[in-house]
Amino acid sequence: MTILIACSHGTADPAGRSAVQSLIDDVRRLLPDVRVVHAVVDVEHPQIDDVLAAEAPRDDVIVVPLLLSVGYHTAVDISLAVAAHANVGQTPPLGIHPLVTDVLVDRLAAAVPQGWRPGDHVVLAAAGSSNPDAMSDVETAAARLRTRIPVPVSVGYASASTPRIGDAVGAARAAGAVRVIAASHVLAPGFFAGLVGRAGADVVTAPLAPDARIAAVVAERFRAAAIRS
Repeated sequence: MTILIACSHGTADPAGRSAVQSLIDDVRRLLPDVRVVHAVVDVEHPQIDDVLAAEAPRDDVIVVPLLLSVGYHTAVDISLAVAAHANVGQTPPLGIHPLVTDVLVDRLAAAVPQGWRPGDHVVLAAAGSSNPDAMSDVETAAARLRTRIPVPVSVGYASASTPRIGDAVGAARAAGAVRVIAASHVLAPGFFAGLVGRAGADVVTAPLAPDARIAAVVAERFRAAAIRS
């Protein structure tokens, strides 16, 4: 049996932990014949190195990053842990899958239940990374979102990259926006979601998880990697 290790960032926020656990439970329902194990790269335990040390000697393993872009944790922390085992593979992160765009659109609809207004502007609010590939992933997500909603979309980052979310919100207002909505391009409540919420937008959407469509992306990433392995 090939094991799926769902590797999240990790958080001290109880709501964030609950959201990630709900997501993993949804994945287990989609893949009832697959052993799904949770690991993290920061803050919590068990860490990805320890989980792989326990699981890789017994079975083949595929690690699915519960992350939204190719940042440091994906490209370095997870990749180095995976490289230490010949029978372990790694999938791409979740963020540029079309279903993620669907979830973003629905989160925006829930945040503005009366619909779009003249002067609305959306800032796609991502965690941020100094990795150019991560920034490219966020720009791809923003480009897809622009095709789905009738208002301007710009990008802001909570850390590591520029513009910061607060600066993106300010730039939108300076350009004439009447209402600025921060679309949370973060998976769950926690540190980065808190930064998004405090960045000064008029409206902030809920994080992406839990949602059955995010679980479907995880399952799809796993199945595609299992076929290739």
